[in-house]
Amino acid sequence: MAVIEFQGVSKSYSGDTLAVDNLDLTIAEGEFMVFVGPSGCGKTTALRMVAGLEEITDGTIMIGDRVVNDVSPKDRDVAMVFQNYALYPHMSVFDNLAFGLKLRKVSKDETKRRVLRAATTLGIEEYLDRKPRALSGGQRQRVAMGRAIVREPRAFLMDEPLSNLDAKLRVQVRAEIQTLQRTLGITSIYVTHDQTEAMTMGDRIAVMRDGRLQQVDAPDRVYERPANQFVAGFIGSPAMNMVRARLTHADGAWVVHFGEHSLVLDDATLRERPALAGYVGKDVILGIRPEHFSQGEGVPPDRTIATILTLRESLGSEVLLHFPIVAGDTTATFVARVDPQSTAREGEPMRLTVDTKRMYFFDPERGAAIY
Repeated sequence: MAVIEFQGVSKSYSGDTLAVDNLDLTIAEGEFMVFVGPSGCGKTTALRMVAGLEEITDGTIMIGDRVVNDVSPKDRDVAMVFQNYALYPHMSVFDNLAFGLKLRKVSKDETKRRVLRAATTLGIEEYLDRKPRALSGGQRQRVAMGRAIVREPRAFLMDEPLSNLDAKLRVQVRAEIQTLQRTLGITSIYVTHDQTEAMTMGDRIAVMRDGRLQQVDAPDRVYERPANQFVAGFIGSPAMNMVRARLTHADGAWVVHFGEHSLVLDDATLRERPALAGYVGKDVILGIRPEHFSQGEGVPPDRTIATILTLRESLGSEVLLHFPIVAGDTTATFVARVDPQSTAREGEPMRLTVDTKRMYFFDPERGAAIY
């Protein structure tokens, strides 16, 4: 195991295209760190710089107590698991697992011991004589993981390893990777564009955008207290609803207005977000997560909004209700996640309760969260 450090790391192409911009991040020994963000945000480039597959333009990368900027990939003592498995089709599973050890001139007995141990850990010992083409996608992914395990590296680097699997298998292998990493305790960096993978797998997640680190923290913390509008919109599915609004304070009441709707802020919201006091009479971006809507009777009008249902999506365990919010010259489509017993029907009026303790606010110019 080893600590991995990015110290002011940047990567540029053609002199002016920054793929990674001044990345500062420390990944603790044994930690499972997930890099997440949209395509082109720099997460894979950051991973490849740790592996030595991309040169660093500026800054320093350390693995343990060693600067690895100029260390060749084979000497960094890390193992990478690729998106496309990268197995040798003409070799058996055993030979695929053993190949890296043979290159390092590990003895035959030690090679066999490591291969059998990894195969047993991953439940693929019965496939050791088969070729990759005879395996399912999930089995091939386990072989790719096994090839990394047998090397007994200081760190695992995983680049979208589940993207080629179907949805059901992805959930299964995701759980297997988590269990394996915790069992082995090896420092791991995992790259994905899937925020569900990030939320369920990482000890911490690093959210990236346009080469810059937006926020790094425990998944629950990122979800509950996003640093900015981008993180709030990216983490969570369906995405957080957002609309431009105005904050007022009169007769002891704090009210947020958007279009024809007005909601009174809960005292807890004000205690947790004292900086809102500086936005009285100003525009803000209001954010409400889909799960913070509900339907029910007896709720004060200043905690509800009246609207028309435009689309109902039944997912079995929950229902997604789509409805318009008109604010000024723009119309935003909001989504509410409610109980499957909801009787709301498309084209009919409905009233939704908002959990006003869970509303979010962002600076409309900077996008920073207001706390």
